[in-house]
Formats: sequence, structure tokens, C-alpha cells
Amino acid sequence: MNVNASIRLFALGLALAAGAHAAPAGSDAPRPNILLAIGDNWAWPHASVLGDPTVKTPVFDRVAREGLLFDNAFCPVPSCSPTRSSLVTGRVAHQLGEAASLWSVFRKFDAFTEMLAASGYEVGFTGKGWSPGKYLEYGWTQNPAGKQYASFEEFMATRDQAKPFFFWHGNVDVALGKWKYGPEAWGGMDPDSVVVPPNLPDTREVRESILAYYGGVQRQDAVFGEAVARLESDGLLDDTLVIYTSDNGWQFPRGLANCYDTGTRIPMAIRWGSRLEQGRRVDEFISLTDLAPTFLELAGLDRPEIMTGRSFVDVLTGKPSAVSRDHVFLERERHANVRRGDLSYPIRAIRTKDYLYLWNIRPDRWPAGDPKVYCSVGDFGDVDGSRAKHFILEHKDDPEVRPFYELSFLHRPEEELYDLRSDPDQLHNVAGQADYAAAQKELRSRVERWMRETNDPRVDPDCDVWDDYPYFGRKIVDEHGNPLPGKGVPVRK
Repeated sequence: MNVNASIRLFALGLALAAGAHAAPAGSDAPRPNILLAIGDNWAWPHASVLGDPTVKTPVFDRVAREGLLFDNAFCPVPSCSPTRSSLVTGRVAHQLGEAASLWSVFRKFDAFTEMLAASGYEVGFTGKGWSPGKYLEYGWTQNPAGKQYASFEEFMATRDQAKPFFFWHGNVDVALGKWKYGPEAWGGMDPDSVVVPPNLPDTREVRESILAYYGGVQRQDAVFGEAVARLESDGLLDDTLVIYTSDNGWQFPRGLANCYDTGTRIPMAIRWGSRLEQGRRVDEFISLTDLAPTFLELAGLDRPEIMTGRSFVDVLTGKPSAVSRDHVFLERERHANVRRGDLSYPIRAIRTKDYLYLWNIRPDRWPAGDPKVYCSVGDFGDVDGSRAKHFILEHKDDPEVRPFYELSFLHRPEEELYDLRSDPDQLHNVAGQADYAAAQKELRSRVERWMRETNDPRVDPDCDVWDDYPYFGRKIVDEHGNPLPGKGVPVRK
């Protein structure tokens, strides 16, 4: 943090000592409480209000109905800790060194949570904050999400009521490890009502996997509902900015760890009492990277120049956006350590209303991980082990299943381009076709310009720095490919 920013925060802290909810200079409104309810691996459009006919999300629906519903919210990286690193810092992941990779190191960077705390906010989190990876050994004194609490209830019972608060409510019920199978776990949901996306085969195994995922979505919604109910019972709901969203897409083939919409497009709804127009749908493109500067502006704090995210307070209040909101940039580096040589699978991409363009920087590498397990997770280890994945792999030679196998697991060309007007599911790559040459060139140019402007190491075509960063995940095979006993052992590369 620079000296001027430190002075501003110190001065604001003194002012808050006299009245923690005092309004920022030039504002008639007090600084809001902020509740960030963030799910784990929950993808768009899996909420009732978004048109999903099977899953029931009454709490998310209420937040959207009484506030704003975002149709174009995206994570910056389709991977848990990298996208959370960007969220906390308000910066693109490739500026954060090792933190652009999963199960790596998050070195100390300025975080909006600390800036809020320094300005008089009470800051806490429960559940999944910044994770997974290492941070305490690298300059942080606590989780980058804030001070940890057992629950939102504990935080509310012990907080300083003279201060505004920011609380990060992380939930993992949607994560694959929490999936439950069977009618009781599905809560009355019918497998026959599931809409199977066209990138997956329509089989009983796939439908039941989706229902297991939906069960997690419904449990998550109930948990977040308890937090909303607590705010309401305390008379704080209308004075609290409630953001209900996710960190990245779902854990199905072509989802998590991919820059297609199934990996990057996320549900988002925001409520703030009478300050927001109720029931408005927002078309502007928003990235999770934009949350940090938004929170800072609402708290009356300046956005550090180093932040690449842009506040969308103007979008919240219905004013014309001060910056372009017609696209988001996407990226990924190493997800799990699943390629021999500890290799990343780097992607840089841009998503607009009409197109998704992807630059697969190392197309010779396996996008889903090596076909045979290397180090961690399993075969094609960047695709988590759902029943849907196993069905596709077990039936990959079946002519009806083969196209799904090729879509999710085999090599991809250096460039991909999808015309979302005719191909919203992003199944037909039109890169290289004459009719799309101009669009492809223009989008590639925009990605390259963004990389230069944000000092992306990948501007150097020979750069593979992320291949050399440490990996702290779990190793399940030895150096000869032999399985290790039990669940394996933690490994540092």
C-alpha cells in the first residue's frame, strides 16, 4: 500500500472512532454493511430465477427479486484459489505470481479486506475463504478473507455493533466432495426433469450426477438463507449490501478449469434495500475482480491504482457505466498438477456478447491433464471425478459417446472462436473460417493488448514460469506412476 493510501486509511480510522457508520465525505448515506455469500463451483444458470426447471433456490431468487440479477457475471479464472486471489486483490491473476495457480502460494498483496478493516470495518469470514494453498508463511497473518469465525451467528454475536461490517460467507455444499446420491438427498427432484447440457451425454449417470450437484445448490441456498434471516431479525437487512454469487463453474467435463461459460459464467444477485431498483436484470459484464474496488468505493475509500478491477457502483445505482462493460477477460494457468513435468495449460480469453475467443498458448499439452494419472487427482485430472466423467471415459469408444469425449478430453487447437448468436453452448469452433477472420483477428488483438497492458509474463512466448511454481496438493502416485496407499500424501514440488 502506498504512503498516501495509508494516510487516507489512518485519517478515516480516526474519523470512524467518533462514529463508525459515518458517511464518506460528500455522501448522505452511511457506509453499508456488506455480506458476501460465495458458493463453491456453482455455475450459471442453475437457479430457479435463471430458468432452471429443477433446482429450487428461494433465497437466491429473493435476493434477485428484491435487488439486481446479473446475466453476465464471470469469474476471472475457472479455478478456486486463483479466482479468490483476484477477488481479494482486485487484480488479474497473472499479476499475482504463484497465486494464478491452484494449490500454490499466495504471497502478500494489498487486500480489500485489510483496507476495510483499517478504515473501521469489522471483517470476518466463515467456511471457505481463500483456499486452497499456502499463505501464512508468505506474509499474511490470517486468511486473506479476514478473521475466521465458526459461523455467521458467532460473528454477529461478538462483533462491535458500533462498526459497519464486512463478512465473507463461504460455502462448499456444491463442491463434488459434498454430492449426495439418492431420492432423499435430492429432496423430491426428479431425474427426468433435468435439462442435460448438450456438451454431456443424456444418460441416467449424468442426470443423477446433476441431481447430486443440485442437492448441494439447495443446501447452500438454505445455509445462506439463515444468514439473510439473521440480518432481517436484527433489523439490518436493508442496510446491508448482500452479494450472492459463486467462485467459478461446475465440476463436470468442460466446466471447472475451462474458459467456456460452463467454467466461468456464474450466478450473481445483489440486494441493498431501497437503494437498488427491485427486480432489475443487469446486462453489463461484471467480473469478480470488480468486487474489491466496488466495496472500497461504497466504504468511501479510493481504489488503489494497481487494481485492474473497476467499481460497478454506477451499475448498481442505474447510472451509465464509467467504463466499458461489454466484455470480460478470462485466463487460467495450472489447475491441478496433472501433466508430466508439472506443466500448466495456459489460456487467455475474451468473452463478449457475441463471441468467446480462446488462445490456448500451449496446444501441444493435454487440456484436461495427461490421460494417465500424473502426481495428483487421476486420469485427465483437471476434470474432477464425477459419475458423468467416468461414464464418458468408460464409453469413449461408443460412437454416440465419442463426440463428448473429444470435446472434453482431447487436444484443442491454438485458437478457438465461438459465435454465441448461433452456438450459445460453445460446441462448434469457427476459428480459421473465412467468414470469421475479421472477428478472430480483432479479438486476438484485444487479448494481446490486455496482456501487454497488465504486464502478463505470457507476452514472452517462451515464458513458462508457472510450470516451476510449487504445488501443495495431494500426490496419489509415486514417480513411477504407482498408486500411493490411502489418499496419498501432500506434495511440494
